[in-house]
Amino acid sequence: MATPKNESVRKAFKLLRAFRDADEWLTSAELSRRARLPQASGYRLIQTLEEIGAVLRGPRGRYRPGMLLIHLSRQVEVAELLRDVSHGVLFDLASRLSLTVHMGVFEDGMVTYVAKVGESAGFAVHTRVGAQHEAYCTGLGKVLLASLPYQELEDFIDEGDLVPLTPHTITDPAAFRREIMRVRQRGFAIDDGESALNLRCVAVPVRDSTGKTIAAISVSDEAERMDGQRQDEVRIALQCAAAAIQHKLMPAAESIAA
Repeated sequence: MATPKNESVRKAFKLLRAFRDADEWLTSAELSRRARLPQASGYRLIQTLEEIGAVLRGPRGRYRPGMLLIHLSRQVEVAELLRDVSHGVLFDLASRLSLTVHMGVFEDGMVTYVAKVGESAGFAVHTRVGAQHEAYCTGLGKVLLASLPYQELEDFIDEGDLVPLTPHTITDPAAFRREIMRVRQRGFAIDDGESALNLRCVAVPVRDSTGKTIAAISVSDEAERMDGQRQDEVRIALQCAAAAIQHKLMPAAESIAA
């Protein structure tokens, strides 16, 4: 017999997810309404959350996220979490495609590789976990840049030169803005020999339950083998892998948010 699910835990997390900002102060009634819970049961859960430090009670009976959540979040290394959660999915993807698969995150204006799995037969991709690469000329980087708010993207473009790493690198700011707009509209990016000659890769975002991009995954191969039909095949496989990683990261997100 399966162990019964604890609905109180689910409801408590619904209340915590009702905060939209770490500095937001809300009344018990507002939290309960956002979490779609009866005010009486919501209030009882909030009192328990206050007792353990998950929420802090302030003036006029308002609450905000507490120190317990901050303490717990500091113990989680995002790169390690993403690598551990995604390893099986990325390994399966690399094995099925017989290609190199990367996962990257956006840090200090660069792409940091948090995972690398597989290798294309006869075509080495010279990257390593922990290394960084320019964001503007890689598939991973374009996906991550496309998720930035308007002003952050403009700051990125204005603060650094788009240095040509190959003859195919996009170096004109206006052309680069158009490229990022295409990535936003299509939901994927292509590095067409822009970071290294004869290399072509396809990248897609990995999102959290709110739709925010938290990482990107890509598949790389020799440009001649990555034709249009192969790109479509790879893109679909990547999008399925990204969905699987999201589900592993937050398997109950939908039921908690409901």
